[in-house]
Amino acid sequence: MNRREFTQLLAIASAANLLPRTAFSNHSESTPEGMYNVPKFGNARLLHITDSHAQLLPVYFREPSINIGIHREDGKPPHIVGKPFLDYFNMTAGTAQAHAFTSLDFVSCAKRYGKVGGYAYLSTLVKQLRQSYGPDDHSLLLDGGDTWQGSATAYWTRGKDMVEASNILGVDVMTGHWEFTYQDTEVLENIEAFNGEFIAQNVKVNEDALFEGSPAYDEDTGHAFKPYVIKPMGEHRVAIIGQAFPYTPIANPKRFIPDWTFGIQSGELQQLIDEVKEAEQPDAIILLSHNGMDVDLKLAATVSGLDVILGGHTHDGVPKPVHVKNATGKTLVTNAGSNGKYIGVLDLELGKGQVKDFRYTLLPVFSNYIEADPEMETFINDVRAPYASQLAEPLAVSDNLLYRRGNFNGTFDQVICDALRQVSGADISLSPGFRWGTTVMPGQNITMEHVMDQTCITYPETYNRDMTGEQIKAILEDVCDNIFNLDPFYRQGGDMVRLGGMDYVCDPLGVFGKRISNMTLDNGKAIEAKKVYKVAGWATVNSQADGPLIWDVVADYLRDKKQFSIEKMNTPKLLNMEGNKGIIS
Repeated sequence: MNRREFTQLLAIASAANLLPRTAFSNHSESTPEGMYNVPKFGNARLLHITDSHAQLLPVYFREPSINIGIHREDGKPPHIVGKPFLDYFNMTAGTAQAHAFTSLDFVSCAKRYGKVGGYAYLSTLVKQLRQSYGPDDHSLLLDGGDTWQGSATAYWTRGKDMVEASNILGVDVMTGHWEFTYQDTEVLENIEAFNGEFIAQNVKVNEDALFEGSPAYDEDTGHAFKPYVIKPMGEHRVAIIGQAFPYTPIANPKRFIPDWTFGIQSGELQQLIDEVKEAEQPDAIILLSHNGMDVDLKLAATVSGLDVILGGHTHDGVPKPVHVKNATGKTLVTNAGSNGKYIGVLDLELGKGQVKDFRYTLLPVFSNYIEADPEMETFINDVRAPYASQLAEPLAVSDNLLYRRGNFNGTFDQVICDALRQVSGADISLSPGFRWGTTVMPGQNITMEHVMDQTCITYPETYNRDMTGEQIKAILEDVCDNIFNLDPFYRQGGDMVRLGGMDYVCDPLGVFGKRISNMTLDNGKAIEAKKVYKVAGWATVNSQADGPLIWDVVADYLRDKKQFSIEKMNTPKLLNMEGNKGIIS
C-alpha cells in the first residue's frame, strides 16, 4: 500500500465510521496503517506534540537503551526500555509499535518501517485527526515546546522557519524551553509572529527589569507571558495552563534572557488552578508542561485540580498515561516523545465542571505510510532551498549506528568527543548531555545537516581549559546528581555529560559526591586529583567561549576520516544496577 492509497483509505474509513479501536488501547494493530485508526470518543479532542527540535524532514531516531530509574522508579514509566517496556505495555517484538517505542533491532526495523516524523506528514495526520473528529472547535493542537531549535535552518533563521511551520501546522497553544535560547528580543518577535498563544505561568519579569520598563504580559503579577488560556470546545470550556522549562537560566545561558525568572513554582501553580476554577469554571484544566516526566509525576501528586498534564522535555515516548493520586483526586500524566516522531491524541468526555472519561493514544508518525501535505511540503522546500547544498555535503561514512539518546554516552556523542580531542590535542573532552539529535544509519553518508542536528545551538563555541582531576570529578558528580537526585524537583532533565579520553565508575544509588569513582584515562592511568589535564569542550553556559564553532570542529574531523568505525566508547561501568529495567545489557 502506498501513501496515496493509505490516505484514501483513511478518508473512506473515517467517513463511513468504520475505524477500529486505537492501536494502543489494546496493542492489537501491528501495522503502521492500523495505528492511525483512532475512533472518535467524547466531545473534545486534544492533539499534543512536543520536542520536535526543528526537524522539518523525516528522520531516523533511536529510542534509548538506557533510561535508569532508581528505587521506586525502577520498572515504571518512563524508566523502562527494551523487552521490559514491551512487557509492561503488552507489545509484540518486531512490530511497528515495538520499533517506535524501543531500540530493539533498530537497524533492521528502521530499514523495514522507514523514517519518522517530518512536518509535511505530521500536518496530514493532524488534519485527518481533526477533520475526522467533527467541528473545528471540538479539537485543539498543543505544542509542549523545544520546537524552534535543533536544526541548521532554525539556527540560521533564528527560529523563524519553525514559527511559520507551526502556523501552517495550526498549533493553537504552546509553551517553551529552547525557544528561550535566542536573544530575548528575538523570542518576543517570534512569539508575535506565532498565530497561536504562547503561555507560561512560571516565567516572570524580575522587579528591577519591570521598574526599568521591560515588557511584561501583566505588570501587576509580573508574568512575562500569558499564564493560561480558556478555549471553547463545543459547548464546553477547557483551561490550559503553561509550564515552561523551570531551569532554563541554569541549563542554558541566562545572558540571552537576563530579565526573566523561571522555576517550578508549584505553590503559585496551585493558587492559579484555584483561581481559574473559581473565576472561569472550566470543564477541564490541562497543564501544558515542559518540566520533564519525573518532575510532572511529582507535581501531579503535589498540586490538586489538574485533570491532565501533557508533558515534554525528557523525550519519553510513553503510550499510556500514568494516573497520579493527589489531595482531591487523580491527574493523568503523559509524555509525547520527540523529533516529530509522535502525536498524542487525548479524547475527553466533558461534563459540567468535570472530565467524565477519556481515551489516549500516542501515535508514531511513520512518514512512509502518510501522504505529505502539499502546503507544508512546499514551505519546507522553499525555506530549505537557500541552504540545500551546504546541508547535503557528505562528510564521512560510519560503520556504526550513530545516535545520541540515553543516560550516558551515545555513539554520535563519542564522535563529537573524539573530534574535540583530536582537533585540540586535549587529554579529555566533555560534551553536554543533550537529548536532541537525530540518528544516522550504518553506511549512510554523514552530512553537514546531521552534524548540525547534533550541535546546532546559539552558544556553539568550543574551549580548551586546564582542569585538575578534582575539578573533573566535581563536574561529573554535579551532573550525575542532576539525573539521580532522589527529589525529582532537583532534576533538570538532561543526560550525563559525555566524555572522550577517560572512563569512570558510576553508582546511581550513591549519595552526592560519592557516585563517581575510579576515573582513568584511555591508557589506563588513574586520573589524579591534583594533576592538571587539558580539557576540550563546548556549549558553555555562564560565559561565551572563544574557540571555533563545534560544528566546524566535527565537520573537519569527519572530512579527514572519510570512512571510520568508533574505536572506543567512553561509557562508565555501573554499580548496583543489576536487574534494573531501564537498562538493556
